[in-house]
Amino acid sequence: MLSYADRLNSMRKTKIKHTIEKRKQNGYTDLDDFGTVPISEGYEVEPWYNSSNGSFYGYDGMAENFCRVMDAHEPYVDPMEMLCGRWRDMLVNYRGDVHYLPDWLKKKPKIMELMASATDQWSKRWDEQRFPYDELKPLQEKYNIQTGIDSDAHLACDYRIGFELGFGGLLEKIEKFRNKNPEKSDFYNAEEKTVYAIIRFIDRHIEKIKELLKTEDRPEIKESLENMLTACENVRLNPPKTFHEVCQWTAFFNCASRVCTRDGAGFQMDTILYPYYERDIKAGILDDEKAKFLIANLLLIDPHYYQISGVDENDKDMTNHLSYLILEAADSINIACNLTVRVHENCDKEFFKKAVYYLLKNKNGWPRFCNDKALSEGYMKNGVDKKTARERIAVGCNWMCVPGKEFPMNDTVKINVAKVFEVALNEMRNEENRSTQRLLELWEEHLKLAIDITAKGINLHIDHQAEVTPELVMNLMMENTLELGEDISKCASLYTVGVDGAGLAVVADSFGALETRVENEKVLTWDDVYDALRNNFEDERTRLILNSSPKYCEGNSVSDKWAKRLTECWVRNIKNQKMPKGRCLVPGWFSWARTIEYGSKVGATPNGRRAGEPISHGANPNPHFRTDGAPTAQSNGIASVQCGYGNTAPLQIEFDPGLSADEKGIEIIGRFIKGHFSQGGTLININILDKEKILEANENPDLHPDLVVRVTGFTAYFASLSPRFRQLVVDRFLEGV
Repeated sequence: MLSYADRLNSMRKTKIKHTIEKRKQNGYTDLDDFGTVPISEGYEVEPWYNSSNGSFYGYDGMAENFCRVMDAHEPYVDPMEMLCGRWRDMLVNYRGDVHYLPDWLKKKPKIMELMASATDQWSKRWDEQRFPYDELKPLQEKYNIQTGIDSDAHLACDYRIGFELGFGGLLEKIEKFRNKNPEKSDFYNAEEKTVYAIIRFIDRHIEKIKELLKTEDRPEIKESLENMLTACENVRLNPPKTFHEVCQWTAFFNCASRVCTRDGAGFQMDTILYPYYERDIKAGILDDEKAKFLIANLLLIDPHYYQISGVDENDKDMTNHLSYLILEAADSINIACNLTVRVHENCDKEFFKKAVYYLLKNKNGWPRFCNDKALSEGYMKNGVDKKTARERIAVGCNWMCVPGKEFPMNDTVKINVAKVFEVALNEMRNEENRSTQRLLELWEEHLKLAIDITAKGINLHIDHQAEVTPELVMNLMMENTLELGEDISKCASLYTVGVDGAGLAVVADSFGALETRVENEKVLTWDDVYDALRNNFEDERTRLILNSSPKYCEGNSVSDKWAKRLTECWVRNIKNQKMPKGRCLVPGWFSWARTIEYGSKVGATPNGRRAGEPISHGANPNPHFRTDGAPTAQSNGIASVQCGYGNTAPLQIEFDPGLSADEKGIEIIGRFIKGHFSQGGTLININILDKEKILEANENPDLHPDLVVRVTGFTAYFASLSPRFRQLVVDRFLEGV
């Protein structure tokens, strides 16, 4: 008889097999794993375009094409699993840039023919024919801004709405409010089509399970398939009632939300699922081993961002028995996983130690740790009450969100402050009185322009997202959307939009080098520096003089002081930016995985960085910031540049793989995490990797197809990353240890 352990082992092997197959189909992808399975042979989608530019927009265009992509998905049922459903393809592929399409789609003659016949506007997801922004583009390009225009999904549903209603209840709710708001029929028709497409997706799985049951002769697997069938039939229209059903309902919804807008935001898993767990335990239809297997299965289906532990509005610990089971379930499947543990002084101390134990034991970059106190108190400074602040959950690479209420656009808007610095430095070149103080003044002047043009782009996006890319699936579980007949971008209770700065360490170290070598020591002149930057450091001696200056995170260095000044300037100007309609910009430091991309837009900088080289990662220091690479110095430096309004400046750190999952190792890492948070740190991403293993995998990824790394806020299979991106991760890792 197959045990849960046997089945989990089979599921892991299948996952690795799929990872290798996906790389062959898609090419290298420097993204989340997403939980997708390979495209099946014969898979076809014929998009319907409702715009003269050869793309599709709005409620009708999005709904029709969502149905076409969902209906093309074959059912996925693995008899080893207890939950079913997977997604393969996303809607955005059919109106995106040809250069970013997965390799398998480029091999589809019909799709490529459509692309070839479309206008150049087709390559843009935003409907620029109706909502142009040509007047914004020059400054957006000048300051290398990721505008947020055409972004999607970076918000969080309230899953409790779906759990209470089920898909049938959602249809009834749509009908009820369509009758109340007949003028909003386009909205309701699109939402109705969306729900029916999900139900058809469930129906195909029901039929597939029935087919498998006809030939299955293993009694334990036959029983499991029968339970899966019952769960699918029950959640087809009805609200989920059992722990099994609520996990299955979540799996189906997550597949649909991924297909529609790449959504990856989960929920507070331990508290939301606990009532179902407790009820089934009391009824005798669930035990802990089955509960863990179901959770492991859900984590396998899609690595949505789930949060566990933390405190409520009264600072009362929310950790429960299910919190422990979730960690154990993640351990049992041990794949790319995006669990975040909320840390607070009132939380269960043993649970925190258990979370650190699994980080050390598996060395797969999970869980992450966030600071409940600093994040909630910072968020309250935006005018939000404590209850609402405590409802925020970590559901993205670097970001938090209030489920069901907030439209934050988090992790979609970034300003490359290294590029802003380059512009300011070039402007000062022809001035007579050059100094770091004058350079700071110019940097702030250009920063204000960059922030203002960024705000204009954000407002354009929020004003018109519903007409371009309405959040059809996520609207189903947001407050006021179905009631008012409005996309969440139109009716959110909160519009706290995260704006991240990228390249802090490059700018701080550049200011530090200029103050040290030019102004204080006078070993170089301003002209020497400008000449060196213009010729991209042809003179290595000049580069080394600048590069050897004191660095950010070195410990109370001149560059540490500059990093604080830059942060104060960044925060002040973000918060001073005027926004309409209750919108609020929230500053943070985060680059996501775009350090290579952003660096390619910046010329040589006075910290000794050559033109085109990657910028610094998030709030992290530049490589070689200290000869000893001291983690406490890095922690202290990053804690000192937190922006203080509830957005994060994550600490990304790599630890010596020699640390073991014993009491001593747990104590060292635990003390480090709590020390960072005691200074105001917000989020910690930790990698503990074997040096020999990662170097081997960098040379030949197929040697270790199961190797998982926390790239930034997300985890990914190392073998799926591009060679250049793998090297970036390796360099960062080697610097860290």
